[in-house]
Order: sequence, then structure tokens, then C-alpha cells
Amino acid sequence: MQYKTIIHELLQQRPQMHEQLRKEHKLLTTLEIYARELKTSHEGWKELLSQMRPGSDPSQIASEALEIALKEMEDRLPSESPQDESEALFLDAAMLFLRSRMPRA
Repeated sequence: MQYKTIIHELLQQRPQMHEQLRKEHKLLTTLEIYARELKTSHEGWKELLSQMRPGSDPSQIASEALEIALKEMEDRLPSESPQDESEALFLDAAMLFLRSRMPRA
């Protein structure tokens, strides 16, 4: 699982934040911190969902756990309102891309 890649995609959806972190030479450090947090959250949700649904397909559990962990991470990051419809469509496409890379049962 490439948690840094996922976090980088989320930060790129927030261009002002991404640019500020880059200018301050904090982008890599921030990516690493958020990636560790995402990994910890993902593993925690996998464990909880596995306990709640014993016998479920592990890849389905992992996928659902990642969706929950990603939603939590997105909610924690400051949002930047899309300025026009094409930007909103780009963000939707980026999320679909991320979700399409997740293993499905």
C-alpha cells in the first residue's frame, strides 16, 4: 500500500496547502506524518471490521477500512472550495482514481 502516494494526491487537491508546504520545505515531512497516520487508521479499521464480521473476505475488509480511513483523513485536512465546475469534476475524478486502485472482492 502506497500511503504516501494517496496522501500526496489528497494534498494536491488542496493546491494552496500543497504549495505552502513545498515552499516551506515541509512537504515530505508532512507526507510522511500523514501517511503514518493513514496507515495506522487503516490497520485499526481493518482489525475492527474483521472482529465485527468474522469470516468476511479480507480484501473486502481492507478496502472498506481504507475508505473509512481516507474519509477520516479528508475530513481532517483543510478544504479548499473548488472555484469552478471543471475543478470539482477533476477532484471527483481524482477520488475515483484512488478508489479504483483499491483491491475489491
